[in-house]
Amino acid sequence: MLSVLARLHGRSFEFTAFCPAESPLAAQLAALNIECHPVSFHDRDGQRLAREDIAAQMLPTLQVGGFDLLHANSLSMSRLTGAFATRWPVPCSGHLRDIMKLSKATIRDLNQNRCLVAVSEATRAFHIAQGLAPERVTVCYNGVDVKRFQPRPATGALKQELGLPDEARLCLTIGQLGLRKGQDVLAEAAALLAAQGDQSTHFVLVGERNSQKQESIDYDREITTAFAQPGLKGRLHRLGYREDIPWLMNEADLLVHPAKQEPLGRVLLEAIASGLPIAATDVGGTAEIVTHEVSALLVPASNARALADAIKRTLSDRSLSESLAEAARQRALEQFTGEQAAERMASFWQELCG
Repeated sequence: MLSVLARLHGRSFEFTAFCPAESPLAAQLAALNIECHPVSFHDRDGQRLAREDIAAQMLPTLQVGGFDLLHANSLSMSRLTGAFATRWPVPCSGHLRDIMKLSKATIRDLNQNRCLVAVSEATRAFHIAQGLAPERVTVCYNGVDVKRFQPRPATGALKQELGLPDEARLCLTIGQLGLRKGQDVLAEAAALLAAQGDQSTHFVLVGERNSQKQESIDYDREITTAFAQPGLKGRLHRLGYREDIPWLMNEADLLVHPAKQEPLGRVLLEAIASGLPIAATDVGGTAEIVTHEVSALLVPASNARALADAIKRTLSDRSLSESLAEAARQRALEQFTGEQAAERMASFWQELCG
């Protein structure tokens, strides 16, 4: 959304935002010269405020601001705008960026928005199957900066950073550490490759665990333990949070995306723009980004053997790897640029605003 705002603010639209004060988001909005009205979502004890209390913070600004539309940038905020749709002085729209089971009450709230935008056909279909009104939901794909993310020759500097020889092959996996992202399946696939005699493939894990639930902590530990087994020891490189993702993608040999569900993976968009070969699970909106055997190798979710085979095949067949990368980059240019995403959202909002 920040990318969209950067391309539209001060041109076809003027934006004002509601977000937590002194937050990273507020700072980025300020950098775009977008006025930000502070909203607190938690009390002093860290407890989530009732939605009536959240809405009460926004209503005075909406009443005097002369706005044409209130857009919620997440499923939870879209539920909020829908719940108060009859009380807001402006029509509401919202963004569906998740594929997850929803309660009947949530669906009822979402359906009170004038219109909703889903990030993929898979996301739209999933929620319609749960009861969302089909006529209210359209699809607007996200985009990526294809100049920031573009093919560049590898320098070998990442291998040097990790203390690896030139002949090492790097499989890059990016995402929040958690069960939905499938890092446990990646560990199983790595073990299968090791059992086949592969000792040159290394696995670079970028991302952190945000959840403090015990099950998430246990999952995190299990990943580390799995890669400490014979044949894999020293081949997992956990980099944590990184801001140099474009560089990492240029240094890697393959993006492995083992997610068990994915509405429209941003990391996949970044990878295709970077011309990085992909081995991914065929879940959610992934097949709307890439085509199996053309711009990526897709495998069933939670199938470690199929994932291991896709990794091995891509890394061992240079012609295939180059073909996938070239087709992926072309796909990014045709459908997933930041400019195209902004144009899609502009059309969506203009139609709502009349």
